Amino acid sequence: MSQIDHYAVFGSPIEHSKSPRIHTLFAEQTQQLMEYSTQLVSAEKFPRAVKDFFSSGGRGLNCTVPLKELAWEYAKLKTERAELAKAVNTLAVQADGRILGDNTDGIGLVTDIQNNHGISLKQKRILILGAGGASRGIILPILEQLPLSMTIANRTVAKAVTLADEFCHKAKINACGYDALKGQSFDLILNATSASLTDELPPLAAGLLAEQGSCYDLAYANKATAFVRWGYEQHASNSLDGLGMLVEQAAEAFYLWRGMRPDTLPVIQILEAERNS
Repeated sequence: MSQIDHYAVFGSPIEHSKSPRIHTLFAEQTQQLMEYSTQLVSAEKFPRAVKDFFSSGGRGLNCTVPLKELAWEYAKLKTERAELAKAVNTLAVQADGRILGDNTDGIGLVTDIQNNHGISLKQKRILILGAGGASRGIILPILEQLPLSMTIANRTVAKAVTLADEFCHKAKINACGYDALKGQSFDLILNATSASLTDELPPLAAGLLAEQGSCYDLAYANKATAFVRWGYEQHASNSLDGLGMLVEQAAEAFYLWRGMRPDTLPVIQILEAERNS
């Protein structure tokens, strides 16, 4: 009898996660013998939980809020994009038993925005809300698309400044608090804060979104998040949540674990249909 490989996603909260559904669909599509579960894991319990998971035969993990920076610390072997992001959302057992840390969030975001929604990032004025692990994971892949400018806004300005400085060798990134955004205009506003998990909104002034601009919430829910609703109010040409990003970053993790790349569009369509039913 063939052995079933075990994968999971750790996080807190975690009950809302669609990752098990996504990876089950990927496995069915590619005929992989594997199972994927959720585990409620707090930051305090993460080191022990991840050690126990891999020692019991687990093959790979995804890590979500609030564990991405802790996963970066845990992984002794990292991809370049994970090293630069200082945040890891995917852990994988290598042939020699070492644990590799990767960050597939940024490439998942860029793929969803550009390939699935037809929104070019080139020569665009981009605003990122938040300066935590979610922001770290998306900065480099966005910069690689050659935007006109990038601004990071955060409640604690010093944290935004520090994050911007870490990528200064790649491009000049502006950093500020939310109040300093007034009077500015952006083509794409990305919400990388955790506010949507409690259906709250960062302290945004009206008028920040340029005409024909787009809003994108890295979080997702079965109904429009507060940020997506704000985008509608600002007359965004697109106001999107992170469901497509979730599927695309999962596909990158699946490729890392299984060596094959699933077709994401049918999975996105299934999840859209399920949450609209």
